[in-house]
Amino acid sequence: MKCLAWLDGTVCNLSEATVPLEDRSYLFGDGVYEVIKIYNKKPFFLKSHLKRLQNSAEAIEIKIPHSIEDIERSIFDLIEKSACVEGYLYMQISRGSAKRDHLLPQGTKSSMVMYVRELSSPGSLEEIQPADCITYPDERWFNCYIKSVNLLPNVIARHKADEKGAVEAIFYRPGGIVTEGTRTNVFAVIDGIVRTHPESRLILSGITRMIALEILDTMDIKFSEEAFNLEELKNASEVWTTSTGMEILPVARIDGQPVSDQVPGPVCHELIKRFWRKVEETCYDGGKR
Repeated sequence: MKCLAWLDGTVCNLSEATVPLEDRSYLFGDGVYEVIKIYNKKPFFLKSHLKRLQNSAEAIEIKIPHSIEDIERSIFDLIEKSACVEGYLYMQISRGSAKRDHLLPQGTKSSMVMYVRELSSPGSLEEIQPADCITYPDERWFNCYIKSVNLLPNVIARHKADEKGAVEAIFYRPGGIVTEGTRTNVFAVIDGIVRTHPESRLILSGITRMIALEILDTMDIKFSEEAFNLEELKNASEVWTTSTGMEILPVARIDGQPVSDQVPGPVCHELIKRFWRKVEETCYDGGKR
């Protein structure tokens, strides 16, 4: 495929795409973003992602510089021109470019960029590599529901995980309350009930999280959007994370301690199968991936 970028309507090679030095997303992290998975040349749950983008932009008072209809058309056009079959689309909105000042600039036009990259997904359960995770203090702000480009705490926590050979860090707040991962939502089976932190300012409400909850509602198991603590997490019978890029990923170890002898466990195993079925129904007209 071709690595192409879209800058406010202009398509170019990703390697040639540039933004102004005084762009506020670069200077202050003054922007919001979305990542959308592409299956079979189709953006998965596109409208849900665009709705969240609108909510994030509204929360920090950034005006989206293009209509949602034009953005949708541009997304399909960029995927087609890139010849991307399976991958992801990254989009970011900045408040725009202005002389460096903490005050919000007046009369500045916001800007939007997008690009497409290849990203493959496991083709079978046997190809899934269960994750090792660490736990890490959640030192972020209290507006995590906004998909802001301010991700330095997530970057540092992910780096700490990588130093220990893990793929993800699971955040916890004072009192040991588990919130989410650096780029994922976290689920755990505790005393036979699937639990995940409820929607609030402390977590990003993931699109894959939403889909997982919808699927759980069709399964013969109890689930609850209810916070849990570190002790409950480490004594759970199953743990998994959800995200656009990694889909539903079973967790094998937390802080070096095995979660279970069977990973993925029965609930996660069935959830993954039903999630893939949802992908096939949505992007493959019911056929196989």
